[in-house]
Amino acid sequence: MFDLKAAIGVAQTVTFLTGAGVSTLSGIPDYRSKGGLYSGMKRPEDILSVPYLQEHPAEFHQWVTRNMYFPEAKPNVVHEKMAAISNVKGSVITQNVDGLDARAGTKHLTEFHGNLYRVYCTNCGKASDYTVYLHDWHCPYCGGILRPDIVLYGEQINQDVLASAVNAVRSADLIIVVGSSLVVYPFAGLLDLTRSDAQIVAVNKERLELPQGAVMLQGDAATLFAAL
Repeated sequence: MFDLKAAIGVAQTVTFLTGAGVSTLSGIPDYRSKGGLYSGMKRPEDILSVPYLQEHPAEFHQWVTRNMYFPEAKPNVVHEKMAAISNVKGSVITQNVDGLDARAGTKHLTEFHGNLYRVYCTNCGKASDYTVYLHDWHCPYCGGILRPDIVLYGEQINQDVLASAVNAVRSADLIIVVGSSLVVYPFAGLLDLTRSDAQIVAVNKERLELPQGAVMLQGDAATLFAAL
């Protein structure tokens, strides 16, 4: 059995790549599994897109606020252990938009797809508190359309965010993938940028297709991380 604790102990730099499987432990549904956020939807990209936001702001707002916001969710043991490790010798790159990594105290954090709890106006650009957005999609300053600061379908990853993620991956000698199915690009493509001497480890309930030489730890992330 691969000893993850020992591997972390000897690593110089650890980079975590995380997905929805981490946040499900905090009661937030994932996206693509049975019963997930996209379950029963033919094309989620039709709703979570800039054209739909612009043409149907009320419907976009209703769907997002009803299905994606979980302000009472709290960081779990995986968030906490990743924060403790990465604050000393590494970083976390997350696909999640729920802000739980930051709430867990993660200092070196790249939110690859943004954060639901940052909200701004598409017209004047001013920020609003997410609690304002939960009740109304109109900007309180100019009447424009409010939106969460997340990457919608068809949008590009912010170049500064992408550069931060690439640097974190290239600097690590240990890459730990947690709770990600590695099917969403360009996030999944970050594994192609790892150093030739880097050890890649994946922790996931379902087996993943991984690069040659990578280690697959199939099981419950909470149990594994609680032992670190």
